[in-house]
Formats: sequence, structure tokens, C-alpha cells
Amino acid sequence: MAILRLRPDNRPIQAPAEMASFLEGEGLIYRNWDVSRLRGGLRDNYALAEAEKAEILAAFKAEVESLKAEGGYVAADIVVLSDTTPDLEILLGKFSREHHHSEDEVRFVVDGHGIFTIRGRSGRYFELTVGPGDLITVPAGTRHWFTLAEDRRIKCIRLFQDPSGWAAIYDDAPAGCQ
Repeated sequence: MAILRLRPDNRPIQAPAEMASFLEGEGLIYRNWDVSRLRGGLRDNYALAEAEKAEILAAFKAEVESLKAEGGYVAADIVVLSDTTPDLEILLGKFSREHHHSEDEVRFVVDGHGIFTIRGRSGRYFELTVGPGDLITVPAGTRHWFTLAEDRRIKCIRLFQDPSGWAAIYDDAPAGCQ
């Protein structure tokens, strides 16, 4: 279950209904899906073969198809980050600066943990730590950044509105460099 902390005082919101209501008010979507249907080797393995990635996607096919219809998403894939990921620190460096995207950022956590720090509609920052079963949709244009939690690993299903995916847009980048 996710943990939400409001900045600057780090006041936690952990009651699922209160957290979902707060996130909805800030323009985000939060849901929790049951990951127990996955066999252990799919959750614990951070060196997945393509067939295993396909098996994860198949396990959540109904939910993914529903999200596709709801949000206009056309593609889904699996992303895996861990200490064995080549150039992990470079990848994390790209997302540890405040940025936004031209389309929604949709992540369903299969295993591991990550931390999204988000500037909500109100302008207030909050930190959302997500773990197995958590689905988060950060709307296009919402400023945020991301890092791994203490376990330094995360495995997610990602959904995209554009099959080529999205890129981070940094407001401090010179014009034409985004």
C-alpha cells in the first residue's frame, strides 16, 4: 500500500480512502491491484526474459485494457530498475530533477518501491511512495520527480498514449532542447 506524505511537514496520509481522495483532488489517479496472482518468479526476478514480461502483462490484461480504454493509452510494457540495471545512476539522474511530460505517466508497481515527489494542482508538494499493487497516473503537464526507495528496485507496467513513449521535459532547458 502506498504512503503519502505532505510537504513541508511530512504529515502522512495512510488511510486508503483519504489518500485516494487527496490524490484525486490533486488530479492524480490512484488504485491498488492484487499482485498475488503472479507466481513468485515473476515478482522477484529482475532479469526478466521477454516471455516473462509478456506473462506479467497477460496476468493484468483485463485491468490494462480497461485503463487503455479509459485513458486513450495504446501501448503497455514492463520496466525494470535495480542495482543490476546498466547505467542505473544515469537513468535515475534523468528523473531526479523536477520535470513533466506531454502525456500521462502511468505506472503499476509489480514489485519493489519508488518515490514520486509531485507538485499538485494546489501548488503543494507531496511525496508518494508506491509499492507492489499500487497504480499511479500522473497527468500530462504535472511537475514531479522520481527516485527509487531504499530497496533500490522497482518493476512496473507502463502505459503510453503514444507508442514511442514519452520524454521528460525540463523547464530549465534552453528552448529547442526538450
